[in-house]
Amino acid sequence: MRKTMHAMTVQRPGGPEVLQLREVPRPEPREGWTLVRVMAFGLNRSELFTRRGMSPTVSFPRVLGIECVGVVEQSHDPGLPEGTTVAAAMGGMGRQFDGSYAEFALLPTAQLMPVRTKLPWSALAAIPESYLTAYGSLEALRLRPGHRLLIRAATSSVGMAALALSAGLEVEVACTTRDPGKVESLREHGADQVILDRGGSIGEHVRAIWRDGADRVLDLVGGGTVLDSLRVLAPGGSVCNSGILSDTWVMPAFEPLEDIPSGATLTTFSSSAINTGAWARLALQDILGQVETGSCRSVIDRIFPLEELAAAHHHMETNQALGKVVAVVHHP
Repeated sequence: MRKTMHAMTVQRPGGPEVLQLREVPRPEPREGWTLVRVMAFGLNRSELFTRRGMSPTVSFPRVLGIECVGVVEQSHDPGLPEGTTVAAAMGGMGRQFDGSYAEFALLPTAQLMPVRTKLPWSALAAIPESYLTAYGSLEALRLRPGHRLLIRAATSSVGMAALALSAGLEVEVACTTRDPGKVESLREHGADQVILDRGGSIGEHVRAIWRDGADRVLDLVGGGTVLDSLRVLAPGGSVCNSGILSDTWVMPAFEPLEDIPSGATLTTFSSSAINTGAWARLALQDILGQVETGSCRSVIDRIFPLEELAAAHHHMETNQALGKVVAVVHHP
């Protein structure tokens, strides 16, 4: 049995070049922690922030990676026998402890989600964090048939997941993007309308599509756009902010009585809620069922090997992706 493994480590904050493949000791399982053989994982923009040194609670060196799919290698939990297919996300992965950018990851047993699926590893890896966040966001919005849904920053991985999940819900979907080259792709993935966001308010564009405004808005940009999203609501509508793609963490000069229309709601869904409890396991299995039957797609932009994560980070950081960037791990 090998006592070492390959891991993509970050010794100091910086650009994609600080991701270095190294041979490191393989973790040993202990009570409450399970060793997972990582087969694939999705990449996330929060990992860019951590790599740059923008996560104040993270110390280096660190193995990044906030999610993965794989099989149980060793566990003290009799309910997780060797070979069980599992997914994991969040809960401190790649931040408080080493994450998934490696051949093996030692993860808290409580946050592992056993799944039953015939999907290939790359398709499965595109789902946990993005699709559970999208799924929870649409639940928070109480999306129902007949609603008019606006997805802001729809070409992000969570945006594409929300678009895929809404396909079978009998709702009309409008999407925003700042990249003219991605407009047709959004239509091909099921968007009924696409708004080219050139900055500033999009209210005029939304009301040109829906005179009364949008019933529901999933805002993945955050910061200043949330106020604009509230302004494009139809009477009694809802906004859910589930992302901070703008890197702006606060809403400037927010006055609830002035900025939230009477009868409207403003809510959030945080991906930190997806790693524990029965909800996540049931929701993930439901999503996998939808993908396997073809009613929902696993939207993958590109697949990189573990060894090319620096290139994968550059691809994601330069906003080239449409959907999820995935990495696969090849075991000797």
